Amino acid sequence: MVINILLLIVGMALLVKGADWFVSGASAIAKALKIPSLIIGLTLVSMGTSAPEASVSVNSAVNGMNDMSIGNVVGSNIFNTLLILGVSSLITPLSIGKGVKRYDVPIMVLLYGVLLLFAFVITPLKLDIFESVAMLVLFVAYTAFLIVRTKKENKKFAPTGESITKQTTEVKEEKKKPIWLSIILAVIGLAGVIFGGDLVVDHAAAIAKTAGMSEALVGLTIVSVGTSLPELVTSVVASVKRENDIAIGNVIGSNIFNIIFILGLSSTISNLTISWSVLTDLLVMLASGVIVLFIALFSKKMYRWQGAITVLLYVGYIAYIIIRN
Repeated sequence: MVINILLLIVGMALLVKGADWFVSGASAIAKALKIPSLIIGLTLVSMGTSAPEASVSVNSAVNGMNDMSIGNVVGSNIFNTLLILGVSSLITPLSIGKGVKRYDVPIMVLLYGVLLLFAFVITPLKLDIFESVAMLVLFVAYTAFLIVRTKKENKKFAPTGESITKQTTEVKEEKKKPIWLSIILAVIGLAGVIFGGDLVVDHAAAIAKTAGMSEALVGLTIVSVGTSLPELVTSVVASVKRENDIAIGNVIGSNIFNIIFILGLSSTISNLTISWSVLTDLLVMLASGVIVLFIALFSKKMYRWQGAITVLLYVGYIAYIIIRN
C-alpha cells in the first residue's frame, strides 16, 4: 500500500510537470508554424493526452473486456466535459471561439448521437465491423477538415500593411527560442503526461482494490478518471497560462478522438458488445455535450458559475455510479 501511494504521488508529479512542458512546447510550435492554438489543441494536444484512454481501451478489447473498453471512453468523456471544463472555467472564464461554436462542439454532440444509434438502434447491444470502419473513416474526415480549416485561418489572418512590421518583430523574438527546442520540450512533456497517467491509473486501482472496491466500480471511476488526468492537468495548466483555445480544444478534441478513433479501433479489434446499463451513461454523456453546446451558443464565455454547476453535476453522477454499483 505504501509503495502504491508513493508511485501514485510520482505519477501526479509527472502529470503536472509534463503537462506544463507540453502546453508550453505545443503553444510555441503553433506560433512558430503560424498554426492557430485551437487547431493544436484539437489535434496534437488532444490525441497526445488521450493516449492512456487508447491504451486501456485497446488492451481491454484484446482481452475481451468489453465493458471496460467502452466504459473507459464514456466515463472519460463525461469527466472531460463536466469536470475538466468546469474546473478550467473556475480558474478563469473560458472564451469560446466561433470555430468551436460553429463546428467542434456540434460535431462532438452529433457523434454522441451516432454512437447511440450504432449501439442501441442499428445493431442493438454491439458495434460491428462496418460501424467500426465507419467511425475510423469519420476520424480521417474530421482530421482532414481540421487541416482545411487551418489553411483557411492562415489565409484569413495573413499579414498585410501595418501588421507586417509588428509580425516581423514577433518572428525575430520567437527565433530566440529554436523550434527544435520547443519540439523536444513538447515530446518530453507528452512522455511525462502519458507515463504519469499510467502510473496514476495502475497504482490508484491497486489502492482501490486493497481498500475493497469492486472491479466494476474501479473501472467506472478510477480508470476513466485516471486516464483523463492528462486532459485535466493539461487544460488546467493551459487555463492558468491563459491559453483558452488549448484548454477548450484539448477537451473537445479528446472527446471526439475517444469516440471515433479509440472506440472505432477497439471495436475493429474485437466487436464490442454493450450492456443495457451503459445506456444511462451514454445518455449522461450526450446530456453533458448538449450542456456545453448551449453554453457555447448562448454565452460568449463559460463563466465560473456555469463551471461550478458542471462540477456539481459530475459529483452527482459519480454518486449515482457508486449507488448503482
